[in-house]
Amino acid sequence: MSLSRLLVTVLNRLQPSAETVMLISAIAVGVISGTGVTLFRKLILFTQEIYWHDLAVVLGAKWHWAIIFIPMIGALVVSLLRFKLDQAESRASNRELGLSYSQVSLKTVAAALSLGSGASLGPEGPSVELGSNIGSLLGQMMQFSSERIRLLIGAGGAAGLAAGFNAPIAGVFFALEVLLRDSYRTNKSSPNSDVSVVVIASVISALVSQISLGERPAFSLPVYEVRSYWELPLYLGLGVLASVVALMFTHAIKHAKKFFAGEWAIAPFMQKLPMPIKLLIGGLCVGLIALTFPEAIGIGYETVESILQDTPFTIPLLIILLVVKLVLTAISSASGFVGGIFAPSIFLGAVLGSLYGQAIAYFLPASIPIAASPAYALVGMAAVLAGTVRAPLTSVLLLFEMTRDYRIVLPLMASVGLCAWVLDQMDTTKSDRMIMQWSGLPSDIEVLEKIKIAEVMTLNPASVKYSMPVLQAAQFITSGYHHSALVFDDINHLQGILTTQDIKRILSASAIDSPLEEMTVENICTREVLCTFADESLAEALKRMATRDLRQMPVVDRHQPKRVIGMVDRLAITTAYNTALTKRAIAARITATKLTVPITNNTYTTVTNGSSNGSSNIPSNSANDKSNDKDNNLSSLNNSLSNTLDSTSSNNLDKESDIHSSESIS
Repeated sequence: MSLSRLLVTVLNRLQPSAETVMLISAIAVGVISGTGVTLFRKLILFTQEIYWHDLAVVLGAKWHWAIIFIPMIGALVVSLLRFKLDQAESRASNRELGLSYSQVSLKTVAAALSLGSGASLGPEGPSVELGSNIGSLLGQMMQFSSERIRLLIGAGGAAGLAAGFNAPIAGVFFALEVLLRDSYRTNKSSPNSDVSVVVIASVISALVSQISLGERPAFSLPVYEVRSYWELPLYLGLGVLASVVALMFTHAIKHAKKFFAGEWAIAPFMQKLPMPIKLLIGGLCVGLIALTFPEAIGIGYETVESILQDTPFTIPLLIILLVVKLVLTAISSASGFVGGIFAPSIFLGAVLGSLYGQAIAYFLPASIPIAASPAYALVGMAAVLAGTVRAPLTSVLLLFEMTRDYRIVLPLMASVGLCAWVLDQMDTTKSDRMIMQWSGLPSDIEVLEKIKIAEVMTLNPASVKYSMPVLQAAQFITSGYHHSALVFDDINHLQGILTTQDIKRILSASAIDSPLEEMTVENICTREVLCTFADESLAEALKRMATRDLRQMPVVDRHQPKRVIGMVDRLAITTAYNTALTKRAIAARITATKLTVPITNNTYTTVTNGSSNGSSNIPSNSANDKSNDKDNNLSSLNNSLSNTLDSTSSNNLDKESDIHSSESIS
């Protein structure tokens, strides 16, 4: 990370504009991420050579079945790194907020050793995480705001995926669709600048990867041929099957993690097993599969390549590989091996598509022209990947970048789109994902669970009477630049809500029952209103607002649901979240300074209190209270560090005890 330190030094001397700083930071993230992913890939190849060539030759010379010990040896090595990683994380949580250099390097090496030993996982997930962590570390070094750090995290993730697949366009869309979602458009005056940061990091990283690893795409794909446009419904059927496989895959990983955590009723003893034993169990499963179905272990790209080149795979073998790969990946992930699910998803999609293509070719008459099974394998790869990582646009663009063939776009979009739609209808956690999509907050919102609605609500929301004429109400809302206004009756009971959408709808209506001048708010307002209570948490309010993508929500009396006491909106929730993170960062910084700066009695200012004690080296409580005024700006913080470090630290930590649940920025 010496490059990042050099970047900090240069920028501090030049003092460029904010846009220039972000541009240079994006270039740095791209270069470092591309280099890191390149070294990560080479480390995987080096580890595979040691495990499955050198060590396999030694063990196989005596007993052919002895190769089952190779993944178990890899599990022991990974357990040592996981132990070191846990120690680094515990030390970091006690000292500072965010990741350390040792954590990033240990995670990357652990992933390389896991994949090299045969764990049924993929390198793209660790590559994305590596890039995101690099962006986070650079943002912390530059002391950026949390908003800019999140942007660099997205740029790093795009760079990691672009370098991993040699697909810069897909990397950009992955960052915008998964890592950042549409938060880059929330409360932003220049969203195009943010997209530029992600694009630059992705392009630079892909360029570095091409220089180091070559321009060869991830797979040597077959030439796609459209035999008939009547074949499109067949791809829709593949999309439905892909959604089923993706759902089974994600549920298998979730249940496997519960098993290894001891949450299954039949295996409560798993909770007491140490991590090395769990990893050995996972390694044993990988070793046993290596004896019978070696195509299913490891990253699996060789098998995918064979399927795409139309190597003969029988239907029974494809069914077995589909089941074995799904279960083995769940075991590898849950037992403690480090890796991602991109590659297993692509493997499952290729197997499913080839199986589907061979099946329909067997049942359909020979007179109906259909594409060969590798074409269906190609589309299946994108469909299962989209269903697993919930990124349909990324999946379509990723396969398009690898094929560079426009003829595959329609079948690809049809299958991927239907798969994503089916999963959205079946997924019960949709509302929770919607929260993150429009709010721009990280996926873990534990910080907001401790903040009550009463702390952030507006006490005097905009309101109109239900008997007010529509045009008058429209003038009131537009003159105050309100998104909506609450509708009250004559005794100030809540009757509904009037939004700008309601007004636009009635103004654009071509035919209405009565003249607009005679209509009142009661005729056009929305009657069904979602409400919250003052004693609820912001997290609960977010979940309720997400069901209808609301900008704001009235706060009512729990005992009198028609009595409005305030209003809470998205901006207030986002501000409260950022304030909580800032306050916690200040408390962590004070604690870190306390641990690193030697404190002696000479550093305190002598205070005379006029008592029999004469003077004291510790500030009085009143002085400490003054230093902890709610403004708490940087100058008062610096004074408190030099004059009242000890007492200020303890008081700040007491105030922040309700938000000490860890919230990693990445």
